[in-house]
Amino acid sequence: MNTWLNEAEQKALNQNLSNDARVLYLLGLKPSIDQATGQTPALNYKALLAMLNAKETKYTLGRQVNALIKELLQVELVAFVEDVDLSKSFNGKILLLPLLMLKSDNYSQLHLQWQKMSTDWTPNNALYRDLAKLVGIIDSEFSDHEIGDFVAYWLGRPETQFTQFQWTQKFVFNVKQKRLAKNMSAIHKVGNQVVTAKAGVVADENAKNLVAKYSGKLKSTSNS
Repeated sequence: MNTWLNEAEQKALNQNLSNDARVLYLLGLKPSIDQATGQTPALNYKALLAMLNAKETKYTLGRQVNALIKELLQVELVAFVEDVDLSKSFNGKILLLPLLMLKSDNYSQLHLQWQKMSTDWTPNNALYRDLAKLVGIIDSEFSDHEIGDFVAYWLGRPETQFTQFQWTQKFVFNVKQKRLAKNMSAIHKVGNQVVTAKAGVVADENAKNLVAKYSGKLKSTSNS
């Protein structure tokens, strides 16, 4: 087994990717990551273009590098640390390589069997928590509604098969994407993410608003 690539990375790299996207991951991103966090330095398109054009000039535009990164995003080899507009340049942004940070021994069995989506599918809880932490999901709990939406989508694509590791991985990224949705009506938000509101948090905020409202009235009454 290739010890430089863990099993999860190998599976992802063998999905529908261009060879240039694989080169970008293996030579442009992975060697520079912070081993403690799994994060790249800020993307430097000038350096990445030089690496991609080592033998012949194939890439001259930033949007071409964007396209390769989007390929890696599709198979969940990379994720952005912060919310990013996918229509703009990624130059200067920071990527996370989540699969690199997983200990493959813990989840090796999840790579063995490929399966279609089923109505009773649920993510592997331990893997979900680990991946959620790596990609920065604040509220690591997931709802039946989130599972239902995910399952319903993939039931409509019966030709698609993934391992339990890959299904769970896709679910994690789906949850993050939905919670980062700008137009989603949030019960409560932390930063850019939509999270399930805790009763105590909402009550506390409502109490603060009431205090502010009526303390203002009391001041105006006492001054009149």
